Amino acid sequence: MEAVAKKAVKGGEFLIKETEAQHIFIPEEFTEEQRMVAQTCEDFLAKEVFPRLDEIDSMKNPDLMPSLMDKAGELGLLGTSIPESYGGFGMNFNTSMLVTEKIGAGHSFAVALSAHTGIATLPILYYGSEEQKAKYLPGLASGELKGAYCLTEPDSGSDANSGKSKAVLNADGRHYIINGQKMWITNGGFADIYIVFAKIADDKNLSAFIVERGFGGITMNEEEKKMGIKGSSTRQVFFNDCHVPVENLLSDRGNGFKIAVNILNIGRIKLGASAVGASKKVIDQAVNYASERKQFGTSISGFGAIKYKIGEMATKVYASESASYRVGQDIEDTIEALMEGGMPEGEAKLKGTEQFAIECAIMKVHGSETLDYVVDEGVQIYGGMGYSADAPMDRAYRDARINRIFEGTNEINRLLSVDMVLKRAMKGELDLMGPAMGVQKEIMSIPDFGADEDDALFAAEKKVLRNLKKAVLMVAGAAVQKFAMKLSEEQEIIMDIADMMMEVYVAESTLLRTEKLTGMRGEEACARQIDMAKLYLNDAVERIGMHGRNAINSFAEGDEQRVMLMGLKRFTKIAPINAKETRRRIARHVIGENAYAF
Repeated sequence: MEAVAKKAVKGGEFLIKETEAQHIFIPEEFTEEQRMVAQTCEDFLAKEVFPRLDEIDSMKNPDLMPSLMDKAGELGLLGTSIPESYGGFGMNFNTSMLVTEKIGAGHSFAVALSAHTGIATLPILYYGSEEQKAKYLPGLASGELKGAYCLTEPDSGSDANSGKSKAVLNADGRHYIINGQKMWITNGGFADIYIVFAKIADDKNLSAFIVERGFGGITMNEEEKKMGIKGSSTRQVFFNDCHVPVENLLSDRGNGFKIAVNILNIGRIKLGASAVGASKKVIDQAVNYASERKQFGTSISGFGAIKYKIGEMATKVYASESASYRVGQDIEDTIEALMEGGMPEGEAKLKGTEQFAIECAIMKVHGSETLDYVVDEGVQIYGGMGYSADAPMDRAYRDARINRIFEGTNEINRLLSVDMVLKRAMKGELDLMGPAMGVQKEIMSIPDFGADEDDALFAAEKKVLRNLKKAVLMVAGAAVQKFAMKLSEEQEIIMDIADMMMEVYVAESTLLRTEKLTGMRGEEACARQIDMAKLYLNDAVERIGMHGRNAINSFAEGDEQRVMLMGLKRFTKIAPINAKETRRRIARHVIGENAYAF
């Protein structure tokens, strides 16, 4: 029954259904084999990447990054998602997430590896013909071939389908002739294989092509000078009468935009995991520095202001990690269920990820903004040294910033998460209308002041979560009623609703992880995790209240406004906790371990 219940989960359903702790995956459940894979990643960074960060960023040796990719390929780090039949390891989704998280601490190298294993390899794995997969995947898995992804153009960023690159079938019908310009192409300088998006003739939608560097007609500008990730090869790539054999059309004609969207779903959830890995590394460095740095005769880690930062950093990362692996397992369970139903593996993997596109967008935003918070406070803990290029926070701070732009900007992802929820509701895939109408009736009724008799762990917190979901449904439902099809023009309101949704999902994931972990290890052993779960929820309530008020005050007036604000106040109540002491307990544990230790 448990497996059936897990497979029945749908993307976006967290808003209207309660999830039981035993039905989610938590990082503490990784197997010994998965932990060995994670250790391999950590050892690789420690040996090959961290000692050479300055050399990597200088870009003086153009062979350095490709050689690091070769070494990663030898260890199997490029083939985790690729089936064994094509030279990979065929690991499940959360194992590939774990690799992404661990490598996420690797600055520019992490970007190169993620682009290669994700957006450059997965289109062939999921959409390629058997011949294409057999030809290209073994080389991509080993590192013999390096990959890049060519979608963005000077006039088409977030609006990717408006790209102007053209593909024209030549007279003998054996080649497509591609002409166009692509920019911000990661790995562009050394890639052997490019996934290129262009419109065939006057098609409305993009098509996708597998283009080999050796086909000719490919030129590029010098390496871009960037704020961060300086060691990542980023080029403008020009296609000038590039002859691509017709058999290198990827999937069907006009299917390119669909490929781009579906591959970005995977990129988004993995970017969230990568940000978790980068955040943990920064916490390790910041705590280590805070313990060594003395002012007024004592380590600065002993000061309350520093403990606040460390406690908050750890809590946000623990929360983001909890939600990331919850999504990862939901995707994996859905893939398995679809395959058991007879769907081919490649299609099942795409459908499984697409089912949780809402959560993928949420975690891309949460992970990248958590990392930005962590690196900012990391600089602050280092003080003057934080601003020095001789200390690690300089690189961490600059490299983090791109993540809010990569894989669709955070603004686009916020808009998408709400848009997808509403579209699924309109199609009848998510029953939002019934619960939303129930909430409307509830805010017109007398509040329930009854005491909560349940003294089980997190019983009170789960009641708070149920109310927070009502707050989201109330605000979203009223906004849809008010604006109908014109809601898309009210981006500020949509983004407030998106933030409410995000906080609900992450707070719930954190509670469920901690509840499951406590069941495994006991409350005493999980005291700090319980602190983090309660602290995150406490602060999430405040954030949801703020975004709810912003949204309501943007479109409601008079009695409607008054009733909704009263409802919001009712739905964002939580018993007070001593947040200062809670953060201090978390910080003391991290300082005692001299590392992020959860």
